[in-house]
Formats: sequence, structure tokens, C-alpha cells
Amino acid sequence: MPILPYKGVWPRIAENVFIAPSAMIIGNVVLHEGVSIWFNAVLRADSAPIVVGRRSNIQDNCTLHVDSDAPVTIGEECTIGHNAIVHGATLGDRVLIGMNATVLSYAQVGAQTVIGACSLVSERKSIPGDVLALGVPVRVVRALTPAECEGLVISAEHYATLGREFTAEMTSNTTHHTLSEQV
Repeated sequence: MPILPYKGVWPRIAENVFIAPSAMIIGNVVLHEGVSIWFNAVLRADSAPIVVGRRSNIQDNCTLHVDSDAPVTIGEECTIGHNAIVHGATLGDRVLIGMNATVLSYAQVGAQTVIGACSLVSERKSIPGDVLALGVPVRVVRALTPAECEGLVISAEHYATLGREFTAEMTSNTTHHTLSEQV
């Protein structure tokens, strides 16, 4: 798991954080407790900070990057789905960014909001809290139901548990098996 400085600034990583071996964490990145960063994700904070809140998960192949005047701030208990891009944007607590969605610079997404898969949140767009927003460009479709809001917490809990399980597996199992041993 490459954890690299940029211009002498190293990432700051809290206790109980899972970082997959193929993830890249570069520069002024802050990962709070219980965060999980999954396989092939890249968090590159070379010109502004990236802050990922407690128990948030950045799933496989995601990219988080910044502009010099547009940091990335991810609230607590957020889920950033596979292949999503968050570039210089701010997300409130318990936000779900769907798979392959893109959130561009200076955009703001309110708390307890779902941005649907493959959606585009354009630069400077502001999405209110407690809604489902979909499309290219994204538009608010409706309010979230109480069950959907609860699902955002369940997603965060699920990935926090997975992160702990992967950490335990990777630190306790140093034996590699050959194909013939598995058959």
C-alpha cells in the first residue's frame, strides 16, 4: 500500500483504518477512524487537502483529487461507490456516491443524499440534503425515505466491518497457497 508524501507532507492516518495493498494515498490526506480505502483507489492531495470522515469508505478504483483552491472533504459514514470520481468537492455526512458517478470541483452535496450511479454533479453545483439525485447532469428526483436514510448508515457499518475483517485476515495470514494445495 503506497503511502507517499508530496512536498514533504505525509498522509495522516488514524487508528483502525483499512487501506488495501494496491491503494495509493499521496500527500495532504487525512483519514479518520474506521475509514476503509479499497483496492486500486487513488487519493492524491498534491495542491489542497483531502479529508475523509469517520467510517467512510472509498471503494475499488475510485479517484479523489483536488484543485489548488478546491479541497476534497468527505463527511462521516459516506460511501463512495466503485469507480467514482470526487474532484475538489465537499460531501456532507452519510452521502452515497453511486458507482461510476463523478462529482466535480466546488460542488457541494448535502448530508444524507444519494447521487445515483453514472451521474454527473457539475462544477459548483449544490445538491441539498436528504434527496436522491440522478442523471447527466444530475437533478434532484425526490426526497429519500427513512429506510433509504437508514441504508446509508448500514452501508457505512458494512464497509467498516469489512475493513476490520480484511485487516485481520491480512495481518494474520502470511502463508500463500499454491494452486495444487487448493485443489
